[in-house]
Amino acid sequence: MSPFYLARGASKLVRRITSETSVELKILSDKWRLLLTGLIFQYIHGLAAHGVHYLHRPGPTLQDLGFMILPELGKERGYISETLFTFIFLTFVLWTFHPFILQTKRFYTVLIWRRVLAFLCASQFLRIITFYATQLPGPNYHCRKGSPLARLPPPQNAAEIFLINFPKGVIYGCGDLIFSSHMIFTLVFVITYQKYGSIRFCKMLAWCIAIAQSLLIISSRKHYSVDVVVAWYTVNLVVFFVDKKLTELPDRSVGSTSVLPVSAKDKDTKLKEENTRLLNGNSMDSADRRPRTQMNGKQIENESHVDSETVKS
Repeated sequence: MSPFYLARGASKLVRRITSETSVELKILSDKWRLLLTGLIFQYIHGLAAHGVHYLHRPGPTLQDLGFMILPELGKERGYISETLFTFIFLTFVLWTFHPFILQTKRFYTVLIWRRVLAFLCASQFLRIITFYATQLPGPNYHCRKGSPLARLPPPQNAAEIFLINFPKGVIYGCGDLIFSSHMIFTLVFVITYQKYGSIRFCKMLAWCIAIAQSLLIISSRKHYSVDVVVAWYTVNLVVFFVDKKLTELPDRSVGSTSVLPVSAKDKDTKLKEENTRLLNGNSMDSADRRPRTQMNGKQIENESHVDSETVKS
């Protein structure tokens, strides 16, 4: 391929990204509140998960059907489930930003993340209530008896709590079991792609990956089977009911721009145009000007008109 065509393609891509960024920033200026709330709640969820670690008491691993059926991966291969989760997370993020690059677009990135964060927050709120209600002995290796990470000493200062001992406190948490946070993210992402994605094969593959992720979480002993099972039906129900409360996303494939915020100047201009039409007597909808149905070979212009031949004294 010649440098000319490469430069031409790069120029088109830059214009497309610039144009999309302008549109998304306009939407963000109007829809930022729920996005910010969702991001803040991610921190609150992490803070709650860190807090329950102080309450965790290591004990014998509970009897679990999944542990009996699935082979244990062990410490050396525990990274497999995390690698798959990272793949799921990154591919979903990249997909939500594809309107910036591809010409075919079905949604706005800001609005899709607004929706995703609503699903995540509702599910995580239920999760916080659940794992604080009952603390189970963690099945993960660093949460078992004898591990120095199984119990946290009382915090020495507020910073130790509010900074969540990042990143060690996030990676080696204990006690936040029911239900799995990894499965919340996985299922919300898969359900969202199922609704707004366009490639059927990828939809089927996404569900297969979600099932594989569930099995790997149990095999790596990061969660009990109940944590994964509860996540499957809870997240699906949360998405079902929250989705009904949210405004449906406009379909960009049909050229809808109704979601874009209107400036005060545009509103004033539109109002003046409507007032002018009213003063000129042109407020009648164009649909009302269409000819009425044909009767006896004549077109009736008004529904109140009555054919004199149909009226008999």
